[in-house]
Amino acid sequence: MATPAEPTAPTGADPDRFARAIAAIDAANADDPNTIVVDGVVRPKEQAHAEAMTEWVRRFDPDATEAQLLAARAHHLRRWAYPRDSEPDGRAGYLRWRAEAKRRHAAEVGEILRSEGYDADTIAMVQDLVAKKGLGRGDRPDVDGRPDPFQVHEDALCLVFLTTQFDDLVDRLGDDKTVDVLARTLPKMGDRGRAAALALDLTDRQRALVGAALDRLAAGPDADDAGTGSDG
Repeated sequence: MATPAEPTAPTGADPDRFARAIAAIDAANADDPNTIVVDGVVRPKEQAHAEAMTEWVRRFDPDATEAQLLAARAHHLRRWAYPRDSEPDGRAGYLRWRAEAKRRHAAEVGEILRSEGYDADTIAMVQDLVAKKGLGRGDRPDVDGRPDPFQVHEDALCLVFLTTQFDDLVDRLGDDKTVDVLARTLPKMGDRGRAAALALDLTDRQRALVGAALDRLAAGPDADDAGTGSDG
């Protein structure tokens, strides 16, 4: 399998410590038994998703902080270890699973960062981003000319979903339920994320589904979460 691409340390970061933390996160995700094909190469799913997430965060915010990049790399850390079927079907089961998955991701990345000597404030920020504690309903405005880090994280997460899991979602759920998921995903995104999503090289079917979701949103707000799809 291909060696994970290592992101450049952001300005102000200790490059050696940052590289060690990224390597530790990648090593943890390398055990994923689920795989996807990226550029013709079979990769551990969460490892490949983590790399894509890091790239999208940097694309949306070229000056992303060290905490943002660490959170991007660890956003679904070892997610396969707590699969969706750990909780019952239905919305209540989904919400319990999602909350516990976020808690686990945050706890596990916290252990890695503490072992590499990161300070408590940085660890807390990474954990909050992984758990999406500051997101709220999404579409958060820029702050002092900078993209909001929680919105950048959510936009990147949605773009990873659209570029790697869209077809699988349609195959599993069918068109109507996929539109439901998209109609709940799009409002969580900011202007940058939505623009990037609409600029993707989508198939005719995918573009039609996104269009149907946008039409549904234009007809009226839908406040509920999907209970499936990109899995938070």
